[in-house]
Amino acid sequence: MQASRQDFSRDFYLALAVPVLTFLVMVDGRIERPEALVLLVVFLTWLVWTVRSALRQRALAVEVDATELSAGKSLLLGVLGLGALVAAGRLFVSGATGIAAALDVDTYVIGVLLVAIGTSLPELVTVILSRLRGHDDVGVGTLIGSNLFNGLAIVGVAGTVHPIAAPLAEVAVTLACGIIALLLLLPNRRGQIVRGRGVLLLILYAGFVWATLDS
Repeated sequence: MQASRQDFSRDFYLALAVPVLTFLVMVDGRIERPEALVLLVVFLTWLVWTVRSALRQRALAVEVDATELSAGKSLLLGVLGLGALVAAGRLFVSGATGIAAALDVDTYVIGVLLVAIGTSLPELVTVILSRLRGHDDVGVGTLIGSNLFNGLAIVGVAGTVHPIAAPLAEVAVTLACGIIALLLLLPNRRGQIVRGRGVLLLILYAGFVWATLDS
């Protein structure tokens, strides 16, 4: 997978800091509303910065490929695709959660494995399709953007609505694996994320699953 170092580095270090920040606010085993608001402020600051950067890049673009879809059609297809992915994800999560609950599996395990897989399937589809169509930056952006949105916006909103309590020991393992995974996403000097990194990521995830089920 090819990644533009200029665009990638813009968000990579913030994404790398998210697990560390999450750990710091959860040292006492809870995320209180003020701490959740801090996460939201960080996310909104990043969002504004990213949008402004994108608008500046758009202003510098002087050529438009006539073969590209119109903005309206692209937006419509994007909304329809997103709706289908969300619906599929919800069906998967509902089924997986019901099965896990019937087997009397710990709720944390349900969330960190089954529900996480279900909600990440749309991202997996997006990354694979973007790679097949030669739009690697879309795939890489999906990975980094998802990390930022999950770690800052979702946790921030959830913690603002109601304080979050979670077992610090289990969360620490998850966050540590997240940091290692992000480091493996760092492109080489040619701006590539090679297959070997992908294999290491799969091994890391297998180890994470084993550690979670064994705990």
